[in-house]
Amino acid sequence: MTLTPNIERTLWNISNQLRATLKTSECSIAVLGIVFLRYVDCNKNGFLFLPDIARFSYLIGLPKKRAIGKAINVAMFAVEEKNVELTGLLPKIYHKVEDKVLVSILKEFSAITVDICSDVLGNIYEYFLSKFAVVDGQLFGEYFTPESIAKLIVYILSPLQGKIYDPACGSGGMFIQCAKSFEKDNNRIVYGQENNLETIGLCKMNLAVHGLTGDIRHGSIYYDVPCDNIGVFDFVISNPPFNARGIDKEKLWNDKRFPYGLPKTDNGNYIWIQIFLSALNDKGRAGFVMANSASDAKYSELEIRKRLIDDGVVDVIISVAPYFFYPTVLPCTIWFFDKEKKTSGHKDTVLFIDASHIYKQIDRTHRSFSAEQIEFISNIVRLYRGEPIKTEAEGDNLTYKTFPNGKYQDVTGLCKAESLKNIREIGYSLNPSRYVGIVATTISNSEFYSTLKELNYELQHLNSKANRLGEKISSDISKMLEGKE
Repeated sequence: MTLTPNIERTLWNISNQLRATLKTSECSIAVLGIVFLRYVDCNKNGFLFLPDIARFSYLIGLPKKRAIGKAINVAMFAVEEKNVELTGLLPKIYHKVEDKVLVSILKEFSAITVDICSDVLGNIYEYFLSKFAVVDGQLFGEYFTPESIAKLIVYILSPLQGKIYDPACGSGGMFIQCAKSFEKDNNRIVYGQENNLETIGLCKMNLAVHGLTGDIRHGSIYYDVPCDNIGVFDFVISNPPFNARGIDKEKLWNDKRFPYGLPKTDNGNYIWIQIFLSALNDKGRAGFVMANSASDAKYSELEIRKRLIDDGVVDVIISVAPYFFYPTVLPCTIWFFDKEKKTSGHKDTVLFIDASHIYKQIDRTHRSFSAEQIEFISNIVRLYRGEPIKTEAEGDNLTYKTFPNGKYQDVTGLCKAESLKNIREIGYSLNPSRYVGIVATTISNSEFYSTLKELNYELQHLNSKANRLGEKISSDISKMLEGKE
């Protein structure tokens, strides 16, 4: 679900009203709490028991003279009392907001109609990450996984049955997309871990709205390790923090999750990669988002990547264009592992897909995959694996146009099934652009200047970020020097 401009304007107006009395971090949580009540009240499937005093229709019908903030807090307590999985997780800060503001907010939300089957809370959360990052002049420390990226990963993994795990589950968007592929009447539990308590609340609200049960644990995945999450999951699907720093590797020595060793650099990418792999059972598959830099990282990270490739678990690597993620403009890569690949017909190859030229432009700085594009990219993987393709979304049968014989073949500039022998010879790179080749094309003047404008915008953004970091470093050094004088 992509938020319409009207919904975005409404949300921004609401947040501006709340910012008068709440902290920035509280604004998004307060809005999401009301969104939660709004959509649970609309949901006819009855996944949660919603007391009458917690119904959105009840709250919006209260007399203006009533203490609306207190009434919303009571509503949150009432929901938690009847739904123990949400105990202590719903926001109760509405008494801080003027009643006239809350009345206005309730009215604005009552006018919004959104598909209950979509990732409502996650998409609104993503919107606030973008807006508040701009307003506060700083970036939030976490990223919500764009819906189209999550869909693509789920389409390729096909988690129809089995145990699903996300050790960086955030707002639960990955789980929501997985749920849409579940078999009917399959009452499955999803498993996750998250370090931020507020985000766990958001995740459990999101799961509840979609009728899912989740075993979501609180704690740092680096150090707070559940004893039952090694080698047991059929699917791992995740979007970890890119290039995480400050991980205390001294606490990770002799940890069974890192059979290939720990990277010597202050970068968590190859720690996360091994966390995903170690959670899989002998037939498990993983799909996760990863920073582009991990594909060609050198030194100790290269040594880990060599062992991953030589052990035959790397299945598919897909490059994605920039502008998919709030609030970063950087491109990314999607990695897929398959523990059962060693017994398949493609055990000696890795499929590389360059999807950096495949996207739907939402606005100047935001991109997404269309339903047709998601189906097309996932069909490339299906053909490679010898699995049946899907053509539900492709109106022009793009898959058959590209693969007219209904069989996988390498396509210059798009995909290449590369042998492990050649991957070793090229230095164990997992960068799709090193393998798929380039198609010579001519572009119009308008396309050229449009691309140039985008690149210039990205350069300005990176320069601005560099300047902020430079100022912070300079300030920190000055404070350190002052303390020595």
